[in-house]
Amino acid sequence: MKINPVPLSKSDLMSVESPARYVGGEFNAVIKEDMLDELEKTGKTSYVRFAFCFPDIYEIGMSNLALQILYHVLNESDFVACERAFSPWLDMDKILREKNIPLYSQETKTPLCDFDILGFTLGYEMCFTNVLQMMDLGKIPLLQKDRGEDDPVICCGGPVAYNVEPMADFFDIAMMGEGEEMILELSEKIREYKLSKNTDHPMTRQQLLRNCDEIEGIYVPSLYEVSYNYDKTSDKPLGANIRPIEDGIKTTIKKRIISDLDTCTYPTSPVVSNLRVVHDRSYLEVFRGCIRGCRFCQAGFIYRPVREKSVEVLCEQGRQLEKNTGYDEMGLLSLATSDYTEFPKLAENLLETFEGHHTSLSLPSLRLDSFSLDLMEKVQSTRKSGLTFAPEAGTQRLRDVINKNIKEEDIFSALRLA
Repeated sequence: MKINPVPLSKSDLMSVESPARYVGGEFNAVIKEDMLDELEKTGKTSYVRFAFCFPDIYEIGMSNLALQILYHVLNESDFVACERAFSPWLDMDKILREKNIPLYSQETKTPLCDFDILGFTLGYEMCFTNVLQMMDLGKIPLLQKDRGEDDPVICCGGPVAYNVEPMADFFDIAMMGEGEEMILELSEKIREYKLSKNTDHPMTRQQLLRNCDEIEGIYVPSLYEVSYNYDKTSDKPLGANIRPIEDGIKTTIKKRIISDLDTCTYPTSPVVSNLRVVHDRSYLEVFRGCIRGCRFCQAGFIYRPVREKSVEVLCEQGRQLEKNTGYDEMGLLSLATSDYTEFPKLAENLLETFEGHHTSLSLPSLRLDSFSLDLMEKVQSTRKSGLTFAPEAGTQRLRDVINKNIKEEDIFSALRLA
């Protein structure tokens, strides 16, 4: 397949902030040329083109582990070609609109409207308008009801998808829970839809959405009716009732959970950006879930139950990440990394693996009641870095209210050791 050139002039690129955001060509990026060649020459309908869309600027999106995981999962499939797209900054947004250039993918510079499916990850509500910006720039009808048979299917996932109703009119599909298995099952439904177009009984878009409802964890907003209960004195909604509009639609959407993280696909050759991103390092996902119950923490509840990777798997993934990326820093990622059952053993094994390689470990914010001086001395033996603690509240009463079970003596003890 001929890779499309960047549809912008040199002067356009040089007039915007960080032009490297828009040109692609990163190390470890995947372009399935054989698949796309066959698709271009024969119009073969058994392949699915998936655009993974991050509704924020490139530097933030490329720091997102979910993007790297699902990009890797999809491209390991023999019938899906996944590419990436990001929300452009204001300067590029203006150029694309003035020159009527559709927003395109990083890998092949394909307009978003030419993909079979667009998947948005929703990490925070402030990105809602960026979702609409990307669809608008990609020449895709914003409202689900206005899309036709040839328009891409628009889906979303991530933490905010658990309460997708404020954006329900714009999405065809919302995915609840962990996506590694679900996103492949969804892609298979899209594949069946495309294959049906060459038969005497082609599937309609509505039939496709009805079939997608069969997948555990999938919510299809157009198949449900939502009504709100209001406080008669203030007109504020007290809650909502969501009911299927026809028989056969599931009445409860259950989140998907990956039970065994050791055998789950993990990107040990992630895409490496050509410019410095927000978290410019490789990542090891240590475990999912949290043993705590902090009242303010959505993630601590939606990612339950706790599932850990083994030290052996993590060390092998760490070796592969160091080899395949060239990063000199590796982050240990989870909601509370120091709660990992074998945290000291893991850190020691990784430090031994990286000894003499100039690769350091980076730790996220630590609980004050699990701070270890011996461990920190080992972690900082390769590179001095800051320490982040999260007391969350200034008084014992407030910490107790939010279930942050940390005593004042824990705070001062950790600070003295640090």
